[in-house]
Amino acid sequence: MAVKIRLQRHGKKNFAFFHIVVADTHAPRDGRFIEQLGSYNPNTNPATIVLNEERALDWLKVGAETTLVTRRILSYEGILLRKHLDGGIAKGAITKEEADKRYADWKAHRDAKVNAKKEGIDKAAADKAKNAEEAEAKVNEARAEELAKKKAEVEEAARKAAEAAAAAKAAEEAAKAAEETDQAAEGAAETSEPASEEKPQA
Repeated sequence: MAVKIRLQRHGKKNFAFFHIVVADTHAPRDGRFIEQLGSYNPNTNPATIVLNEERALDWLKVGAETTLVTRRILSYEGILLRKHLDGGIAKGAITKEEADKRYADWKAHRDAKVNAKKEGIDKAAADKAKNAEEAEAKVNEARAEELAKKKAEVEEAARKAAEAAAAAKAAEEAAKAAEETDQAAEGAAETSEPASEEKPQA
């Protein structure tokens, strides 16, 4: 019976996650499996991988095949490197201590790259939030300036309207005063005309 290490799909549409399983090559993709080795969630950044490394290595040593994606996952987790180093130990090319040292060095280098990626993602998110906050502050400042300008324009228009009303009222009062002065002058003239028209008696 040919055996493969492959993915079994779970989750909802457009948000799938996968179980890493060992199954017969003739079994349906989401059908029966022999053993579950872990899970793979590509929806996070970086992807979340949970894997039983010892069992995966044991299955590889007894000839289990891998699909393209599971091979990449096993390579990412260092399972293929451990299989290669164990082969070197079996052939006598390297000692177990040297193999363990090589694997530990590789693991430390991989973890450093993963941590650097996480820090980069966090920094990018922080920079994006900061830029968004600065852009929002600029927009709010522009709106405040525009509101202040409109308020100043309204106040200036109100001041000019008040000045115009005051000038109109002053002009009206001046015209009324002039009219009253003219009426008083006309009244004085009317009272003085009969006295001037009287003739001296003989």
